[in-house]
Amino acid sequence: MPTPKPFEVDVLIPARNEAAGIGAVLRAIPPRTVRSVVVVDNGSTDATGAVAEDEGAIVVREPRLGYGAACLRGIAHVASLPRPPGVVVFMSGSGCDDPTDIPNLVRPLRENLFDLVIGSRVLGRAPLGASQRAGNLVATSLIRAIYGHRYTDLSSFRAVRYPALIALGMRDIGYGFLVEMQVKALKTGLRVAETPVTYRPAASQQGMSEKVKATAVAGAMALFQIFRHSTAR
Repeated sequence: MPTPKPFEVDVLIPARNEAAGIGAVLRAIPPRTVRSVVVVDNGSTDATGAVAEDEGAIVVREPRLGYGAACLRGIAHVASLPRPPGVVVFMSGSGCDDPTDIPNLVRPLRENLFDLVIGSRVLGRAPLGASQRAGNLVATSLIRAIYGHRYTDLSSFRAVRYPALIALGMRDIGYGFLVEMQVKALKTGLRVAETPVTYRPAASQQGMSEKVKATAVAGAMALFQIFRHSTAR
């Protein structure tokens, strides 16, 4: 397998129907901080992919719906490159995450202090909704009770060393992808940390009922992953 360069950074952005905001996200990524940006178009029915390509991103498509499915497709893409990156950054395409936080996420990895750094909205005192706060509290409290590690957030904004990411053997194709990564990181002995990040609630095309449903599904999948890996060998 080709040897990754430890200081090269690729950004993976799973995106579904984010044409209205993806361009601004891509333009805000600090220049010269990343090698490439890969946008995974997860079955969009709008011009998400075309807008991303116009902004210079590499666009790959994953028709199978699901946050985890999109992330896995992005991982497969960087794994197929002649030289994979040293670090992979995951972030949202909706504009909720601030791309200028990328250097802060990556710095502890560059300094060989950690293998996985989670961007914590809680430490950044972000204005989370009540359902987000409640879901975070339940899931992180359960992780602490079972695994003995205190996370504050399950944010999608994170940076991980590429070799560590591949070794985790990520599998979840849905909302459980994020907590699967955090739990597996603890079980495999990765050095994990959190750093404060900015979070900006973005306008969404989802109605309130769809948002409530998505939050409930995400919470249920997070709990499933926590219990599943607590009993897995």
